[in-house]
Amino acid sequence: MIYKIRAILDDQTDVFRDVAISSESTLEDLHNSLSQAFGFDGIEMATFYGCDQEWNQGQEYPIVDLGFEDDTVLMRDTPISSILTSDNPKLIYIYDLLQMWTFFVELAAVESDESSTDLPQLLFSFGELPSEAPEKHFKSEKGSSEDDFYGDTDEDFSDEFDDFSDYSDSDYDDYN
Repeated sequence: MIYKIRAILDDQTDVFRDVAISSESTLEDLHNSLSQAFGFDGIEMATFYGCDQEWNQGQEYPIVDLGFEDDTVLMRDTPISSILTSDNPKLIYIYDLLQMWTFFVELAAVESDESSTDLPQLLFSFGELPSEAPEKHFKSEKGSSEDDFYGDTDEDFSDEFDDFSDYSDSDYDDYN
């Protein structure tokens, strides 16, 4: 089977790429195809996330295991056909975990024609990638603002830390 996939940059401008790839390819193959299609050098860390119809982030599929979770499923071990289906046609792709280039990836079509041996293939390119990744704004699910990070903006803790401004009378030398 041939999967036709559209990846759209999460930005105000219209930037997307359509690629064709074998359903037997892995998420790592898709990562390589997308990074090339958007003109990246492919050397940065990347990850995919499964998601629901409303693009809510689910299971992560990183390019390497960083050891944070015991049940990490890597891109290279995940066939595209096991993740992208007509019932579950969406993924989130993040390239360069420091810059956070974020793309919405969607299965656009499935074709049974296996005669094409030139896969993966860039089918269509629209828009120019900006010089920098679009800025991301993260919001708490509980609706708290950035000013209310700890849940209470009315309390001022600055007085509690005034005692630490002078360390000369501390017993620090007693601990050496």
